[in-house]
Amino acid sequence: MNLVDAAAFAEKMFAAGQSVEAIAQFTRGLDVVSKRNSVAISESEISSVSDLPELADLPEEIDPEVLEQSVVIKLNGGLGTGMGLAGPKSLLEVRDGQTFLSLILRQLKSIQSEHGSAVRTLLMNSFSTSKATMSYLSEMDGGAGVEEMLQSKVPKVLADEMTPAEWPADPDLEWCPPGHGDIYATLMGSDKLDALLDAGVRYAFISNSDNLGAILDPQILTHFARSESPMMMEVTRRTPADRKGGHLAIRDADGRLILRESAQCAKSDMAMFQDIERHRYFNTNNLWLRLDVLKEVMVAQNGLLALPVMANHKTLDPRDPSSPAVIQIETAMGGAIECFEGASAIVVDRSRFAPVKTTNDLLGLRSDAYRIDESGAVRLADSRRGNPPTIALDENHYKAVDSFERLFPHSAPSLIKCDELRVDGAVTFADGVVISGKVQVVSPDKGQIAAGRYADETVNV
Repeated sequence: MNLVDAAAFAEKMFAAGQSVEAIAQFTRGLDVVSKRNSVAISESEISSVSDLPELADLPEEIDPEVLEQSVVIKLNGGLGTGMGLAGPKSLLEVRDGQTFLSLILRQLKSIQSEHGSAVRTLLMNSFSTSKATMSYLSEMDGGAGVEEMLQSKVPKVLADEMTPAEWPADPDLEWCPPGHGDIYATLMGSDKLDALLDAGVRYAFISNSDNLGAILDPQILTHFARSESPMMMEVTRRTPADRKGGHLAIRDADGRLILRESAQCAKSDMAMFQDIERHRYFNTNNLWLRLDVLKEVMVAQNGLLALPVMANHKTLDPRDPSSPAVIQIETAMGGAIECFEGASAIVVDRSRFAPVKTTNDLLGLRSDAYRIDESGAVRLADSRRGNPPTIALDENHYKAVDSFERLFPHSAPSLIKCDELRVDGAVTFADGVVISGKVQVVSPDKGQIAAGRYADETVNV
């Protein structure tokens, strides 16, 4: 592999107005990738996690003082391109005319109404989502109090030459987002971290804007504040559907909690990686953070956190497979758990984990398998007992939201008693479809499923 000229990347980022912290974080990742440092975490190096505190067992105590010392930070940099969207995913209608952002504002108002404290709110927008998001908020009741900070952008790396990508036809394509692990460098490199600390804010609750189950819970906040932990991760039990996803573990060398993703697991260890009884918990990406400790750690490390690095191999123009091969260097915010001595985790149920990454998720959220409570939080119906329905819509016909909307022209089918719904082909759903148990719908030629009840069967239309 070619010797990497880190200065060329740093100069490009500096010219684009990126912070010293963002540049340092990227060049560290570039060094890791260029040296092909192993990211594998062997099963022999870790132990499984057990005996974590559970939300259900916490004392029902709330300290109003720590609520006043807190900020909610929502990651809002995604355009939803994987769902065929061209704008911020948080502006997508979830159900009943409500968007992710309007429901988040509703959640914040509910906390203020119940506890008498306005909750500071900060969005981490990207350059792609900032304008549309802030314009939307300016017209919403309560939106004026929401502040933003801009996520960094980093150069794409030409895979063969290991040099900054150049694409004069569309210079924006030379850049990519650095992953949500950028939140730490963005806080440190902007005025936001110091401004929050100066205002007496010590605690941050961080979550994705597309996870409407992630509402600030004063009971969890009180527990976190009293624990004196620098970081706490909300985790939940893995199910068979989560076997391929990452898990929480303990690093034997220093006893710290870490996350191990599938890309960090050797093939020889994959069976143990996928053993959901051995490794029980996965990260919901709901994090609680002590801001004063974050600053101390980053100052001690010259503005850096030694986050695990991911190298994503793509083409420079994602719509043109013949364009040059590039590497996109990213980090994930949950990986920071290994950077803080004394970091902890708490087990929550899946009601706090309802992200919308695909139209499969969107269909579930629009169905009666979920409800939106008075606070604006999205919750699984009680009868689901914490288990969402498994939905697999044909990607050739349902992946993009506009196609999805055409095939569901009415309300979503009833899924409250659905275990699994699989759709093969382009199937239009009539109003009044009720799915129970495991149902597969097959249509070789753009059929329609009529109103009615379908239970544990294959339906050919």
